[in-house]
Amino acid sequence: MGEQYGGDHQDFRGGKFNGPFTAKAEYHQHGLAPTALDALPPKVAGFTGRSDQLGELLGAFDPGGSGEAPGAVLVAAVSGLGGIGKTALAVEAAHAARGKGWFPGGVLFVNLHGYDDDRVTAEQALETLLRGLGTPPEHIPNGADARAALYRSVLAARERELGAVLVLADNASSAEQVRPLHPGGGRHRLLATSRSKLPQLGARLLALGELSRGEAYDLLDRALRIAAPGDARVVDEGEAAAELALLCGHLPLALQIASALLVFDRDKTVAELVAELAESGDRLLHLDDGERSVRAAFDLSYGRLPAEQARLLRLLALAPGPEVTDEVVVVLDGADAAPVRVLDALSRAHLVERGSGRGRWRLHDLVRVFGVSVVEGNVRLWEEGEEARERVLEFYLRWARTADAWLRWLPGRPEPERFGDRAEALAWLDSERAGLVAAVQWAREDRFADTAVRLSQCLAEYLDWRRSFDDLITVCGVAREAAHRAGNKVDEASAWNSLGLALREAGRAEEAVDAHTRARDLCQAAGDQHREAIVWNNLGSALGEAGRAEEAIEAHTRARDLFQTERNRQSEAMAWNNLGFALGEAGRAGEAVDAHTRARDLFQTVGDRHGEATAWNNLGAALRATGLVEEAVEAYEKALEGFREFEDWYRVGRTLCNLALAYQHAARPAEARTCYLQSTDAYTRANAPAEAAQARTWAEEITP
Repeated sequence: MGEQYGGDHQDFRGGKFNGPFTAKAEYHQHGLAPTALDALPPKVAGFTGRSDQLGELLGAFDPGGSGEAPGAVLVAAVSGLGGIGKTALAVEAAHAARGKGWFPGGVLFVNLHGYDDDRVTAEQALETLLRGLGTPPEHIPNGADARAALYRSVLAARERELGAVLVLADNASSAEQVRPLHPGGGRHRLLATSRSKLPQLGARLLALGELSRGEAYDLLDRALRIAAPGDARVVDEGEAAAELALLCGHLPLALQIASALLVFDRDKTVAELVAELAESGDRLLHLDDGERSVRAAFDLSYGRLPAEQARLLRLLALAPGPEVTDEVVVVLDGADAAPVRVLDALSRAHLVERGSGRGRWRLHDLVRVFGVSVVEGNVRLWEEGEEARERVLEFYLRWARTADAWLRWLPGRPEPERFGDRAEALAWLDSERAGLVAAVQWAREDRFADTAVRLSQCLAEYLDWRRSFDDLITVCGVAREAAHRAGNKVDEASAWNSLGLALREAGRAEEAVDAHTRARDLCQAAGDQHREAIVWNNLGSALGEAGRAEEAIEAHTRARDLFQTERNRQSEAMAWNNLGFALGEAGRAGEAVDAHTRARDLFQTVGDRHGEATAWNNLGAALRATGLVEEAVEAYEKALEGFREFEDWYRVGRTLCNLALAYQHAARPAEARTCYLQSTDAYTRANAPAEAAQARTWAEEITP
């Protein structure tokens, strides 16, 4: 039972309540009790964006509908994360509706304080609304049901006398708080805001997300210009402003606080504030202007969570990557199955969001920062989090190791476990790529370094295959530093070698030469002849890219000889293939043909279809250089068969360009042009836009 009010008691919640009695009162024409039917808070200064959502709310408000007509509803509920701007949108919409003359009976506003320790009950809210409608206190009955009945009766009378009323119930925490405030039939409308979705209301539901990049930029600029019309810092520092908006997670509350910090200090540049936030160990510590705080807003939501929801939220904040799959959630949770019920509850509370696809989840950036800060502030929670991270890292290593084995698998050998085939392994790696790359970066922490370095070694082949060279450079750099700290020469050499491959593909040939040279020296120091041979082979390719052909030939020859000593025919085939390429670059086409032929035959012997396709492509180039154009065409067609079998679209594109050149040499322009156009499509599928554009240009230059 709520507190009983009587007499002339006005401050219902000891100064805390900021409902209609904080607004200017007018007097009911049929009684002596004051009313509060013009009680809307003022519009938020600098309100920007949300045009689609505003239009949807106005469509729901329109009293021209019966409540049953398409688009028109009696109740609408705006939900979203704390600080996302629910109240600002609701107030903006309510003012717009009043301006259209839709609610001549007035507007009632009540703050339900749903996330405070002492939230407003439905019974208390109904008393507030009844008094706002001019009902004398002594006529207000006890009990929620009796008050709800009187409330609807008074609203019905109000509609007959003056017209429809809009009721705005702000900051509800549950449908239970809002349901008794339903205005009944007629043309009245109820708009509620909540941090939780309220599907139980049977209302039009509108979930708010973060602002767009442009809207966030506009909010920052308007806020500064309201304080000082000549303040052009956002416009003058557009790039820094965009970075500031990103650090604020495009969250309106955070953006408003950041704007206030700039207003407080007119001499501070946007870039300086960006640096403070970026370098801070706790970004939320800075997003506080003395009156508003992002942390305080999140604390209210977190404080109401049951223990199992609070635990899962903390663990999700520690997950690697921008979003996680159901599989990773299970591992984080340490359970046997995904905690679907808990995830759904967190999603309804807007603390967890659906990710890019079904079974994927993400946190708003600032919610993640909040969750991490909660964990770091408690020794028990920190250890719980570290154990969860260990589970995730071990899970990733087990599955990535098997996926990598599938990428390297050859017919005739035992099939790896876990995945049905190579395509399934690739699909898993694609799905988890962001998380895998982020998890490798945990190698900077001693507790996770060894496992993270091993994970990096399982990703090198995949990231090279997908041509994700920026990710590969990041992964190898972190692994190299961790291996060096641990004094592990073999792992450090492996990281330098993979880094060299990525640098070469990224067009940084001399850096690649340096990386492979370091790897070679480490392998020699460790006495690891097998890895030394691999590095010599890759060093030769980097030297060739750097235009150092004779040194490249020498390096590939060293690699070939070492592989022959080991009787490693697959690796020997690679060395022959690369040696042939270096010989071709040196103008020794006949020797190149012999080398590529040896490579092709060895790849065929070991059943390496992809390696065979590479040898056919290079053999085609060598044959074309010797004037054997028709034989070159046949070789390129063989290469295309192999690359298409593996859906290696980048190499399909490159081989088609080579085939087009052969057709041009054979004076067959129409076929050359067709090959260039097909190459454009293949490069596009491989996410290689620069190569695709070049192939299209070459096609357009051919006159049929």
